[in-house]
Amino acid sequence: MSDTLIQKGHVLVAEPALTGDVSFSRAVILIAEHNLKGSVGFILNKPLSYTLDELIEDIHFPYPVFNGGPVEQDNIYFIHTAPKVIPGSIEISDGIYWGGDFSALLKALEQNLIAENQIKFFLGYTGWSQKQLDGEIKTNSWITVKNLDISTLVKQENHSLWKDSIKALGGKYLIWSNTPENPSLN
Repeated sequence: MSDTLIQKGHVLVAEPALTGDVSFSRAVILIAEHNLKGSVGFILNKPLSYTLDELIEDIHFPYPVFNGGPVEQDNIYFIHTAPKVIPGSIEISDGIYWGGDFSALLKALEQNLIAENQIKFFLGYTGWSQKQLDGEIKTNSWITVKNLDISTLVKQENHSLWKDSIKALGGKYLIWSNTPENPSLN
C-alpha cells in the first residue's frame, strides 16, 4: 500500500515512530495539492478547542475547527463535498473539494444547503517545498495511501482516524494501533 508517488487526494499517515512533534505525531493528512513547486495538505484528525463562530465575527455556525498544520495559522481553509453551492472550488479527488467562494459558502450555510458532515474547517495548512515531502517519505516519516473513503475525510469525528488507518495497513503496523501516544504513560 505504501508508495512514494504522491498525488493530490492521497493520504499521509504518520509513522508510529514520528513522535515529539505535536502537529504531526499521529497525524493523518489529506494531500490537497502536489506539483513541482511542492505540496499542500490538511491534518484531518487534530480538532482545536474552539468553533468557527468563535473565530469569525458574523458567523453563527458552531462547526468544529481543526489544526490544518503549522503554516498560515491565521487563515481559515476548508474542504467539502458541495461544489455546486460553492463556486470556485478546486477538486482534490473523487468528489472532495478545497476552498471556493467564501461569500457563497456563508450564504449556503445560512440557507442550510451544506450539512456539517459535508464540510471541514482548518486553521492553517501543512506545506512542503519541492521534493521535501518525497524526502520525508524516504526517511520513513510518512506512509502514503490512496484515499479509499471520502466520507471519513470530511466528517467531523476523526478521533480514531490514525488508529484506524494504522490497523488498515496491517502487518507490522497492527501492534502500534493500541499503543498509547506517550508510551511512558503506559
